[in-house]
Amino acid sequence: MSSFSFGFTLGKAKKAGGVSYDADAQAFFTATGITDTTQKSAVNQLVLDLKSYNIWTKMKAIYPFVGGSASSHKYNLKDSRDLNAAFRLTFSTGWTHSSTGATPNGSSAYADTFLIPSSTFSSVNSQGFSFYSRTSLSFTNSPNHGIIPVTTNDRMYFAPQATYYQIQGTENASFWVTFTNTDRKGMYTSVRTSATSRKTYKNGSIAGSSTGNDTGGALASLKFYIGAANGASLGTTYTKDELAFSALHDGLTDAEAANFYTAVQTFQTTLGRQV
Repeated sequence: MSSFSFGFTLGKAKKAGGVSYDADAQAFFTATGITDTTQKSAVNQLVLDLKSYNIWTKMKAIYPFVGGSASSHKYNLKDSRDLNAAFRLTFSTGWTHSSTGATPNGSSAYADTFLIPSSTFSSVNSQGFSFYSRTSLSFTNSPNHGIIPVTTNDRMYFAPQATYYQIQGTENASFWVTFTNTDRKGMYTSVRTSATSRKTYKNGSIAGSSTGNDTGGALASLKFYIGAANGASLGTTYTKDELAFSALHDGLTDAEAANFYTAVQTFQTTLGRQV
């Protein structure tokens, strides 16, 4: 059964201007005001692909950064209501929005997702996040996306440096996922699927993993930030990467991470902004 018939059969498709769109995609178009047919086709296919790969239900928030403005970039594709509870973004000052994505200034810009892992994810052993960078900048040691609490070790962040690492659980170097990274451009997905399994994927392939037994980890209790790390040393954690996609989700298997990349890369290619 095709992806299109899957959406239509379940009553998920709506007609707009003679073209059928998935209902979740149409809700996003209504919220964002997007009318460009190429953008609508790209978003609609993304929704259909994620559903056909059976990973749509694992998504908590999806930010396609499509439409070219802050008012369209703020919406969560998974829940297109303009509410904090729907995890729509609030941008600080210092962002540049364009048809290719959203770019923070590296000194003051971040986006508040309003998503708190401890109240959103069901288990510390099933959590993850992803982003798609169109920029290859000089590497720094600063975390650029996530949460680093001041008083607890329950953290969740990316640090895009020459050795890319991610922590979800506790501040213990033996649990870090590391790999050599020479170009920051591309899609990154980082997941935790058990106390002894944390992986980071680049463009759908495993780039690094960790099997340290993090039984003491807990879900972070601060809001997740895009473009900076919420919590300790916020002023030193900003990024300048142009972002063309971001998402927060449950843990993914190797196959799901690969399929997720395929769906997002198809989306980016339709928009002509793939890397």
